[in-house]
Order: sequence, then C-alpha cells, then structure tokens
Amino acid sequence: MSTEHDGVRDLLAAWAVGALPPADEKTVPPHLAQCEQCATEAERLRETVRLLNGTHHGTHHGMPTPRAAAEAPTETTAEATAAAATERNTRAQRNTRAERNGVGRTGPSPNGQAEPGGVLALALRARPAAARVADHAAPYAGAVAGLQALLAELDGDGGAWGTPVVHDWDVHGTVAHLLAADEPLVRRLGLNTRVPDSRIPADLPWVDAWAVRTADVIAHERARTPDRTLAAWRAQAASLLASPEAHDPGLAARATTLMGLRLPIADHFLVRAFEVWIHTDDIGRALGRAVPPPPDPHLWQLIRLAVRILGLALGPTAPSVRFTVTGAGRDDQWVLGSEHEPVRAELALGPVDFCLLVGGRHDPGAIPRTATGDELAVRNVLERAASLSWL
Repeated sequence: MSTEHDGVRDLLAAWAVGALPPADEKTVPPHLAQCEQCATEAERLRETVRLLNGTHHGTHHGMPTPRAAAEAPTETTAEATAAAATERNTRAQRNTRAERNGVGRTGPSPNGQAEPGGVLALALRARPAAARVADHAAPYAGAVAGLQALLAELDGDGGAWGTPVVHDWDVHGTVAHLLAADEPLVRRLGLNTRVPDSRIPADLPWVDAWAVRTADVIAHERARTPDRTLAAWRAQAASLLASPEAHDPGLAARATTLMGLRLPIADHFLVRAFEVWIHTDDIGRALGRAVPPPPDPHLWQLIRLAVRILGLALGPTAPSVRFTVTGAGRDDQWVLGSEHEPVRAELALGPVDFCLLVGGRHDPGAIPRTATGDELAVRNVLERAASLSWL
C-alpha cells in the first residue's frame, strides 16, 4: 500500500468525528472518493460514532442547532438497526487492528456500552460539534442506513443474494441497479463513479440511455462478488453524503436535469432517498423481512416532492381534483389539475400507499383510497401517479 493510503487510514477516526486537522482537510475527502476500502471503513467509523453519541436530527447548514439537539427524537428503527449492525462488524475489526498495532482493545464495558479505544478515543475526546447532513439529504442518509441494516442480515448467507427481487434482478442485481441509479447525481457533483463507463450515443433519449447504463452496470457487477458490489455502493453513497451539496442548502438549491427531471439538487437527493427506500422494501419483501417506512419527517419530504412532480405531470388542463394525503397525525391537501374550473373530485390516500403508487408498487385500480365525485378524474390522477415510476 502507498504511504498516502496508510496515512489516510490513520486519519479516518478523526474524519468520522469531524476532527480532521486543517492540513488534512484537502487530502482525506478526495482519497475517500477514490478508495472503496477507505470509504467503507470511514463510514463504518462514522456509524460507530453515531451509535456512541446518539443521532441528532434537525440541522442548520449541516450542524445541529441547540434546539434541535434538545428536542431530537430517538433514532428511527431503520437507523438504530443500521448503527447496531455496523457497530457489530466494526467492533470485531477494530479489536483485530488494536491487537495487531498494540493499541488498547475495544470492547463492551460492564454496563454493556461499547467503549472506544486508541485513535477513536482520542478523536472523540477532542471532537468539535459533529457535522450532520442538511435536511434535504437526511432522507437519503436514512434510506442508505436502512438498506445497509437489511443487507447486514445476509452475512454468511450467500444464497440469499440470489433471491429474485423485482424485474429480472436478484438481491445482488438490485444493489447493482442502485449503484447505477445514484451515478447521475454522483457525476453532476463531480464525484468519482465506481463502474467503468458505457459507450452510449450522445443523442440517445435519457430513458434509453438509462436502460443501457443500468444493464451495463448490473452485468459488470455480476462478474464481482456481492460483497464487492455492496462495498462499491456504500462507498458511492458515502461520497454523496460527504459532498458539500449534502451539507449546504445554498449549493443544493441549484437546479439541474437528471433522469429527465429538472429539479434543485436538494430534490435530486430526495429522489435518491425515494428509490433506495423502494428497493429496500422490494428486497425485504423478497426475503420475508419487514422493512419500516422512512421516519415521518423524511416520508413527508418524499410526499411533497412526489406531489409537485405529479402536478407537473398532470398539467394545467387536467380535471381538477382535491388530493389529500392523510396519516401519521397529518392531513395535507393540494388541488391538482386545472386552476380555472371547479374541483370535480376528491381523492385521499395514505402516505405510504401514495409513495408506493408513485414508486410503481401499487395497482392504481386496487390501491386503498377514499374518493368522491368524478371517477374518471380520480382515475386520471391515480394512473398518472403510477406512470411516474422508472424504478
């Protein structure tokens, strides 16, 4: 290994707690964007710190506000499970490295809490307030944690990776698909991709170009082990979450066109969260494991984005429908379609059902709903919502 590689590995604990020396700020992040091994280890250390410290929700330019810290709710099921699963793996690796390097062993304390040792302990003691992603990237961070938690349960069960999931993909192919699906945003943010480029004609429509690219990525990953595919996806997701755009709402306000949608970068992070969650649910169903929906604040961010996109897809001449998403103590309403005619129908859906419909996982004719008025207008909304999916 190179001296630079070894040097970065020695700094990963400080990076995980936001305590990098200023001289190393320009060295470590670029290395993590290129090195899957270090990026994976860095993310494991960051998850360990989250487990040790607890997770703050609510941010201001990527930093927890005093009010948010005081009022922060407990971790969601998915996030807590992800942190616990990651900590189990990290603790074993940390113990091995500690014994090899002569550093104090890390293990459980008498009260059952993990006690960090060595470099991590020093970094924890010297840490400043830990940086967090901004609100627009939090749903993606949560979705990534949820999928990592689910896939951690497959350790030692190589056959589970071949379980059919959706389309013609098994679990391995679905993770490879997500590796490809994150790639347009990765490229837009100037980060390194994890898979060789495809030869795609420049004038190919985006839908066809996307089909070629995702097929190429899945074919490439099938020649590798599932563990390597998972490591590549985790490292790529970590690079997205470490990007300035994940922490600065001002940078994320810039609009760009990805996958046929011109949206602020902040909304593209929500699109990524949506797809990761949907495919996590796909994998969970295939394996017979329950996958919880995103926590309510994240779920409603996804809902609001989906409603905006649905409104654009319906256009200003569609029959006017009052649309309500109701559940989890909320009752949000929008008027979709024409602004120049009376409301012709009312439609109400549950929050998770609506997201599954937009994700292509509900039949428009069979989705649980409450509707009154013009049935054709209601059907138009449901069918247009279902048509938005490319997942």
